[in-house]
Amino acid sequence: MWPPYLKHGDKIAIISPSGNIDEKYIDGATEVLQSWGLHPIVGKHAKDRFGRFAGSKEERLADVQWAFDTKEIKAVLCSRGGYGLVQIIDDIDFTHFELYPKWVIGFSDITVLHLAVAAYDIASLHGIMAKDICLNSESAELLRQSLFGELTDYAIDPHPLNRTGKTHGEIIGGNLSVMCGLCGTHFDVNAAGKILFIEDVGEKPYQVDRYLYNLKLGGTLEQLSGLIVGQFTEYEEDEEMGATLYELIADAVSEYKYPVIFGFPAGHITQNLPLPFGMETQLNVSTTGVSLNFISGKED
Repeated sequence: MWPPYLKHGDKIAIISPSGNIDEKYIDGATEVLQSWGLHPIVGKHAKDRFGRFAGSKEERLADVQWAFDTKEIKAVLCSRGGYGLVQIIDDIDFTHFELYPKWVIGFSDITVLHLAVAAYDIASLHGIMAKDICLNSESAELLRQSLFGELTDYAIDPHPLNRTGKTHGEIIGGNLSVMCGLCGTHFDVNAAGKILFIEDVGEKPYQVDRYLYNLKLGGTLEQLSGLIVGQFTEYEEDEEMGATLYELIADAVSEYKYPVIFGFPAGHITQNLPLPFGMETQLNVSTTGVSLNFISGKED
C-alpha cells in the first residue's frame, strides 16, 4: 500500500527523531516546502539539542507520535539522520499511521523508520532531508516530483561489477549498518522476493564485509530478487582484504543468480536520488546500462 500523493495545501511535518540539526536547515527546508505549495509544520522538539540528539527519548518520541497520529498531516520529513531512532522505535504506536498512512521521508538512521513502516506493508520514500532540500535544488526537485506522484524512472550507466538480468519486486533496505543493527528483531528485513538497496558512510571494508555475511548467514541475501548497491563513502580501501569494498560485496552475492547493480546514485552524496520503498519495481541490467522502472504507485 502506498500513501496518498501530496497536493497543494497539504500539511507536512518536519521532525528530528535522531540527531540534532542546525535550525537554519529546518528553516530553509520550510521555505522550500512552502514554495511547493505545501504547509510545513515543525515539530515541537525538532530544533532541540540533548547531547548528540534532538531532544530526549521522550521528546523525540512525542514528535514522531504527533506526526503519525495527526490525520491532517500527509507526509513526515525527517530533518536528518545521525543516531537515535533505535532508542524509541519500539515505543511508537502505529495504530493511526496504519489507518491513515503518510509518506515518511529520509535516509541513513531513518532506515529504522523505513523498516518499521515496511512491516505494515506501507510504502515510504528514501530521500534527501532538510539540509539537502535547502542546498541541492536538483535533488529537491526530484523529491518534490516523487511526493506529488510524478515518479521518475531511472537510467544508470553500466558498472563493471554489475550482474545482468531482469527482475521485479519491491525495493527495501537503506543504510547497511543500521539495517544489520535490527537483525533478529521484529523490524528485521522481510527479504523474500524483494530488491535490496544498501548504502553506507564511514564504514571500513572489513566492517561492510561483516554486515554482508550477517545478512548471508541469516538467509537474507539468498531470498532476494535483486540487489542495488548505492554509494559507500568516506572510507579507505583495505589492501589486506584482498579486494576493493565493492568487490567484497560482489563476492558475497556471487553464488546467487539475481541481477545486481553497483554505483546507484543514492546515499550520503550530493546527488541522492529518491527511491520509493515498498513499490513494485522492474530492474533491467544489461551490458549497456541499467533501467529502474516503478510499475506500481504511479498516478494514472
